[in-house]
Amino acid sequence: MQDLLINIFDKPLGIILTQLILATRFTIYLSLIAFLGGGLVAVIITFLRIYPSKILNYISFCYTWLFQSLPLLMLLFIIGLGIPRFIGQDFDPWYAASISLIIFTSAYLSEVWRGAIMAIPSGQWEGGVALNLNFTQTLRFIIIPQVYKYSIAPTVSFLIQIIKGTSLAYIIGFQDLMLLGKRWANAPVIGSEPFIIFPIMAVLYFCLCYPLAIYAKYLEKKYIIEN
Repeated sequence: MQDLLINIFDKPLGIILTQLILATRFTIYLSLIAFLGGGLVAVIITFLRIYPSKILNYISFCYTWLFQSLPLLMLLFIIGLGIPRFIGQDFDPWYAASISLIIFTSAYLSEVWRGAIMAIPSGQWEGGVALNLNFTQTLRFIIIPQVYKYSIAPTVSFLIQIIKGTSLAYIIGFQDLMLLGKRWANAPVIGSEPFIIFPIMAVLYFCLCYPLAIYAKYLEKKYIIEN
């Protein structure tokens, strides 16, 4: 790929484009880790938020309140720089960025999914009681099959926020599109000026996010029509 881009754009732009495109895969990997890992944690938090137990409700509420109140940048500083310095142990940027984004994602997705569950009419829960189903059975067989209509579009939309959020991970040394782009923009190389590098980075982020935005809008329209 590098040879092709060099033939098209010449040096150093061809080399820069190759490296930025290759670095984009780490942005995608981190986004998937955050989305899948955060989704798993969000399932647990969502369950605790709606489970008929005041203690579990309070614990899960405190979790979402705390991590929605903290900026993602602050989480990255604490986990990627603060804790390692406090314990005197280096922390791999991959782990620090992944943990920070998983926590950030779980706090927001749990609220998205809880809101979707709350949108289900209370009569559905009462129907489960009438069928002699317990809370978990009602949730599994009656509520969850209906929740995706309300949750899938905002969930896909939030994936866009995750992708954009990964751009902050450069602050702890995570080797992704943003960090490599900033290095090139600061390099004393003709053809790597900021007014060249940053628009290229913007286009790459746009290519990642725009298809998801279109898909989320399609899903939203689809389920509005169905309902």
